[in-house]
Amino acid sequence: MEAYVAEWLNILGRWAHFVTGIAWIGSSFYFIWLDNHLQSPKAQGDEAKGVGGELWSVHGGGFYHAQKYRVAPPALPETLHWFKWEAYTTWLTGMFLLALIYWYGAEVYLIDPSVAELSPPLAIGASILFIAGGWIVYDLLCRSPLGRNEAALGVVLLVLASLLAWGLAQLFSGRGAYIHYGATLGTIMVANVFFVISPGQRKMVAAAELGEAPDPEPGIRAKQRSVHNTYFTLPVLFVMVSNHYALTYAHAYNWLILIAFSLAGALIRVYFVGRHKGRASPWPIVIAAVILLATAAALAPKTDARSAAEVTLSDIRPIIEERCANCHSAEPTHVAFPAAPAGVMLDTEAQIRTEAARIHQQTVILKAMPIGNLTQMSDEERQLIDAWYRSMERPQ
Repeated sequence: MEAYVAEWLNILGRWAHFVTGIAWIGSSFYFIWLDNHLQSPKAQGDEAKGVGGELWSVHGGGFYHAQKYRVAPPALPETLHWFKWEAYTTWLTGMFLLALIYWYGAEVYLIDPSVAELSPPLAIGASILFIAGGWIVYDLLCRSPLGRNEAALGVVLLVLASLLAWGLAQLFSGRGAYIHYGATLGTIMVANVFFVISPGQRKMVAAAELGEAPDPEPGIRAKQRSVHNTYFTLPVLFVMVSNHYALTYAHAYNWLILIAFSLAGALIRVYFVGRHKGRASPWPIVIAAVILLATAAALAPKTDARSAAEVTLSDIRPIIEERCANCHSAEPTHVAFPAAPAGVMLDTEAQIRTEAARIHQQTVILKAMPIGNLTQMSDEERQLIDAWYRSMERPQ
């Protein structure tokens, strides 16, 4: 029953995280787009009122006229909409999932003994330190003199993000390392909203309510963090879906693959932000495409032209029963799985033959199974499965 309840919490938490994430990213991308499409106001008197830019758009059968003030309007409207709860609820649901899957299920999803021998409390403690420490280091850098040089700050952040990916991969399972990389970047994004963007907005609103000229400095800092957030978004989104693609996180150089996808994602946003401004260079998108194609080529499985020894199902069935069937069974014996993952059951010879391609892909090509190598499948056993599968495929 405990595993059943955890599965339902996973379903509902993941759904909530997905919904709130769409709301946050959608509003974030929209305001970046809006800010970069503003034109000088055309109506007489608008500039005198402090309007710095405007935009006309059409959507859903209606016309919209958005205006942005250089600092603040002469008088605040009765209703002022804020955009912050989308970020907070995305982070809260994400941390709920992290705690449920990677802390509660640390021995399954977070710890890989072949990477580092960690106890669950130690692994969870390291998880918290990485997430909190990432924000502290980033915030100190932005507040330092380096924060006034965007190009230099960008280079330093890229180096630190690369070190983060490498360090996590030396400590956690591949899947755990990826999700903690995304959780660290996501926490930085939400902390930007909570500690910098929203407080800056509140100061500007308070000054406007008193009829004082707002200090533009909080707005400048908020804009910097908002721009950083837009470049973090696509790497975080990749991490959110990466658990479906074991060929990335299960690779020996998973940290390098993660850096490649992060860099490609940031470059894609550079291109689209440039397009918003009407002067997009094609080079960021070209470089991103080259990075992704090179990564795909490097990950391509190596074919072995050698003839496989004649290995029968009876030779590999004990391996399947010992290493796989405790989860992939009509009645799993592992406490973390109330039902066979992905509906794959390996109780009978017929089921094993039916799933032969999937078994070979997950245990030999990707080495994603068993999860976190919980059952300690050896390289020799993987080679035996490989020989059996190639023996099956060889024309009789």
